[in-house]
Amino acid sequence: MAAEPVDVLVVGGGITGAGIARDAALRGFRTAVVDKGDFASGTSSHSSRLIHGGLRYLEQYEFHLVREASRERRVLLNVAPHLVRPLPFVLPSYRGARVPAWRLRAGLWLYDLLAGFRNVGLHRWLGRKATLRLEPGLRDKDLQGAALYFDAQTDDARLTLATMRAAAHAGALVANHAEVTALLKPDARIRGAAVRDVLSGHEYNVRALVVVNATGPWADELRRLEDPEAEPVLRLTKGAHVAVPRQRMGHLRAMTLTSPLDGRVMFVLPWGDLSYIGTTDTDDETPPDDVRATGEDVIYLLRSANWFFPTARLSPRDVMATWAGLRPLLRATGAGGRDVAPSDASREHRVVEGPGGLLTIAGGKLTTYRLMARDVVDRVAARLRALDGRPRVARPPTDRLPLPGGETADLEGLVKAATERGARESTARYLVGAYGSEAAAVLNLVERDRALGQPIVAGRPEVWAEVTHAVEREMALRLADVLIRRLHLFYVTRDQAVSAAGAVADRMAEALGWDATQRAAEVADYRAQVERSRAFAEEVAGLPNP
Repeated sequence: MAAEPVDVLVVGGGITGAGIARDAALRGFRTAVVDKGDFASGTSSHSSRLIHGGLRYLEQYEFHLVREASRERRVLLNVAPHLVRPLPFVLPSYRGARVPAWRLRAGLWLYDLLAGFRNVGLHRWLGRKATLRLEPGLRDKDLQGAALYFDAQTDDARLTLATMRAAAHAGALVANHAEVTALLKPDARIRGAAVRDVLSGHEYNVRALVVVNATGPWADELRRLEDPEAEPVLRLTKGAHVAVPRQRMGHLRAMTLTSPLDGRVMFVLPWGDLSYIGTTDTDDETPPDDVRATGEDVIYLLRSANWFFPTARLSPRDVMATWAGLRPLLRATGAGGRDVAPSDASREHRVVEGPGGLLTIAGGKLTTYRLMARDVVDRVAARLRALDGRPRVARPPTDRLPLPGGETADLEGLVKAATERGARESTARYLVGAYGSEAAAVLNLVERDRALGQPIVAGRPEVWAEVTHAVEREMALRLADVLIRRLHLFYVTRDQAVSAAGAVADRMAEALGWDATQRAAEVADYRAQVERSRAFAEEVAGLPNP
């Protein structure tokens, strides 16, 4: 990146930055993208893992956003079928609820209408008995019925990673663990950035004709490097989640619920043998680097879930993992705008240009990241044309180009091919779900070394070949990159993979040339991240029992 100037430098390696880098590289722009942490280490790996039209946005009359998100859901189901999967949702209706049944039914017809009746399936209304047959663990008192409708679930971190790898395949220069420390302004216009390699400490100047700020909740912080007096454009709201054993919950499908505590929409979602409950939606002034699920967040989510599933009797002891992220929503303007409830704050996006030329993308949501990227790169293209007169370039067909691993929608065929190569069916299904057609690349490593086909954690499908694959093909440079965002063992094992951390670090040390000091530091850092995610446990003692 430092060797010669680039056309565009994207700061931020979350889903939006990855989408911008991919779009820009596909237009033929010399593109670079950096992130001070790992790709998707911020909000993009701390979401509710949903690709959805936004049923609840109908309450704010954001019909354009719902229509746009519904169209993007269809696009992502096609270009990344291994990472974005259709999911049926049950939305129960209770007597006296904030949203009455008649309004719910009308809203679902509108939801299907705004999707052009091209959703995975049309919604159905179920009576009380049919609802309890579908979800026998649901609270039956005052239950009137439920809607069965469709949205989609994703692996947010791996969707970001796939998009970033697609950017690299298109020619973008990408670097994680590379922090912008200053913006270069030789003539009062921003012409690049000073970037520090977080792992080595070396500093570089990356010269760029255009710099894009796609740092999500850090966006205002970066804007102040351009203009210390910049007024904030973001309103940060926290979304927290907890993961619990699915058998304790007893639900069979994804659930959309309205919390009896404050009327907010929340979800109970399946994830293998876990269920995760989320999300909160509260204003939060915590620095983005320090945000986490608190004791209050955990109790709120467990109490809400227990109301709907009375036999679950979830307590903080049942929580296997927590995560929380900050939504970089647009700050409301005008008198009283700040008083809008967090759940009602707009999910629209906006591109803001600073006095030195920094382009900032603010707002938006995971589902519409491709459109956000397109809008930003349109602005970049216009700026480049004005600077050097280059011809206008057509928008690339990112709505049709598959992401890595998404070249075929025949996932069952991929599973069959994996089992024919000797993988157990459970492992084959897991690998195809994580890598799509690239599961074959993981199995190639196993064929060269059969020991790499053994599970990392006994009884689980993750295999040692994935650690090698993560380092060689997926740009993993730190232990947490692998255990949290590539393999998700942080979330799905009872000890959050602490017992496996040393052995995984040994494999990475061999691949990356770590010495004993660095290996020990990586394990210590990972343990610290686990402990931080468990900090809620000491905070719940004085709170009401769920």
